[in-house]
Amino acid sequence: MPPSRGRRRFQPGQRRLQHDSSKINSRWWMQRVRYYVPITGWLPKYQASNLLTDMKAGFMVACLLIPQALSYSSLTRLPPAYGLYTALVPTLVYGMLGTSRHLSMGPEALISVLVGTLIKGQLKHLYAAYSPNSPPAGTVEQFSTAVASVVALLSGLFTFSLGMFRLGFLDSMISESSLRGFISGTAIVILIGQSRIMLGIAAAPSSVHSTPWNDLKFMLSHLNQTHAMTAVVSLGALLFLRMLRIVKSRFKRAVLLQQIPDTLVVIVLTTVISWSAKLGDKYGIVIFGEVSGDLPQFSFPHLPKYADTKDLVSSAITITMIGVVESVIVAREYASRNHYAISSNRELVALGVSNALGSMFSAYPAFGSLSRSKLNDRAQSKSQLSGIITALLVLASLLGLLPYLYHLPRGVLSAIISDAVLSLLTATPGAIAFLFRVQAWSDLFLLLFICFCSVAASVETGILLAVVISLIMVIKRSNMPRIKLLGRSRENENDFYPIDGTPPLSRGLLRRLSFSSSTSDSQEEEDDDEDNANQNTFSQAEHVDGVLIVRIEEPLYFSNAGQLHARLNRMEMYGDMRTHPSEAPRMNPTRAVIFDLIGMLDIDGSALEILLGIVHEYKRREVRVVFVRVCEAVRVRFEQAQMTRAGGEYDFSDISSALQHLDQ
Repeated sequence: MPPSRGRRRFQPGQRRLQHDSSKINSRWWMQRVRYYVPITGWLPKYQASNLLTDMKAGFMVACLLIPQALSYSSLTRLPPAYGLYTALVPTLVYGMLGTSRHLSMGPEALISVLVGTLIKGQLKHLYAAYSPNSPPAGTVEQFSTAVASVVALLSGLFTFSLGMFRLGFLDSMISESSLRGFISGTAIVILIGQSRIMLGIAAAPSSVHSTPWNDLKFMLSHLNQTHAMTAVVSLGALLFLRMLRIVKSRFKRAVLLQQIPDTLVVIVLTTVISWSAKLGDKYGIVIFGEVSGDLPQFSFPHLPKYADTKDLVSSAITITMIGVVESVIVAREYASRNHYAISSNRELVALGVSNALGSMFSAYPAFGSLSRSKLNDRAQSKSQLSGIITALLVLASLLGLLPYLYHLPRGVLSAIISDAVLSLLTATPGAIAFLFRVQAWSDLFLLLFICFCSVAASVETGILLAVVISLIMVIKRSNMPRIKLLGRSRENENDFYPIDGTPPLSRGLLRRLSFSSSTSDSQEEEDDDEDNANQNTFSQAEHVDGVLIVRIEEPLYFSNAGQLHARLNRMEMYGDMRTHPSEAPRMNPTRAVIFDLIGMLDIDGSALEILLGIVHEYKRREVRVVFVRVCEAVRVRFEQAQMTRAGGEYDFSDISSALQHLDQ
């Protein structure tokens, strides 16, 4: 019986094709899952021989993370348990999604102080709403935790969006000087606040509304109220931590010494001393006290009443920028040291998901830590499993550790914070000395100015200035087209060199930059002779009378083409971009302009329209315009824009042939 006309008949080859396509589709999905959920890629291939090393690394990081989490929570104005919540869920999630084997997630000093500053600002609205009375018992804590969770969710969503839209390159948008100035200023602000606690001085009555500068003046004016025993215990703990850090740096080969968990040792020793000597009862030292160690409950963050949405969003953006920059830099550094690759965009996705999920378990924003990542690397972590083990140890501490810290002096937690912050300041003198040595005055001023503003005004002012000034610098530099004014060599009329720039790279320099080990001594001598000859020739480059020869060294687009006309006018008048515009013009009238497009490999529509306007202007002034060394992509654009009709000629292979054409 023949098959019915409406029924489709499959051949065996079609079945195989359908089967193969389903296998390809399944393989494609598995590759994507392994890419975006890295644990599905490295866990099945995990070598059991690495387990003990990862367990040791996880334990060592946990010994640092747990005390830091308890300490940093005071910077956020949240109870200590919330520091552990921040060290738990984000660390666990990142261990599954992160691509870095060494980045340690959790609370960080800079992020904690930004969260604390935000909560402090939002508490003003809460107190104003209940004025002249105080808010009811428990309201302040509920309000603060809600603000912290909301900003963690927003920060997570912002970071996740940056990764999904492949904007991982934005971590380099803040200049090193701006970032160093902000870090230094924030570190000083933290030291001011923690010094008051270590000295046992009560907080100012209007501490919610005070600035770091006012806090410093208050502390200095109340030094006579220092609690002697609190100062002895706190400063003694800080001195012990600093001395142990110095000893570790002196004896780097002492393996056992390097593995001592200094912060954990300080906490255990001071807790035991406080308990045995009854420092809280006999000497009035403020102790840790009873803290609930309950596990965090799942709750979707909600915006609390009286909170300012605009402030929360702007703070979340600020926290995201600082956290992303610090985390990605640390992840890249240790990936490079250990010879494996990471993806900035996947890191952003992992950081974003970690914070978003953490916010649903009462965590505040968490990002990578340089100090803990350094410890993880020193412990020779082999995989992300070390981070997961760290998270499990944080969970264990939540379940059973907090009751044993009842007698811990709170000043010791401030000493731990101060020790970590002092480490942030160690790089600042070197950075200042370097900028001074290379005479980078603008960068030096930027560092000191942002540092001063962070201390004198607020941390938000410092980071706002750092971001805004860095963006202005990026826009300014991208807005200036890279062009060079060329002159003819006196030695060879067919050679042209920049008049106010650097000479072109010689063959000898290019050969040395190739790092070839086979270069002979005689060849190096020939290269040096050639370099000297080129330098002499370059120094004798001179203007071609009446002809402006301009080399464009980069593609033109809407941003950098806007200043092209103004820079060409300045070159016409002075013949040297280094000449100040207040001086009198010194160039003869221009009869022709030659554009050398050796570096202009592309041009967008806006830039092309600007360039056409420049050519039209020259044509109106009866100045001839010639383009040389035009690449194929730009040539097509010129043809589409009818550049020839506008007055521009572009069928020349070099500057010499263009000059000959102009002289005819």
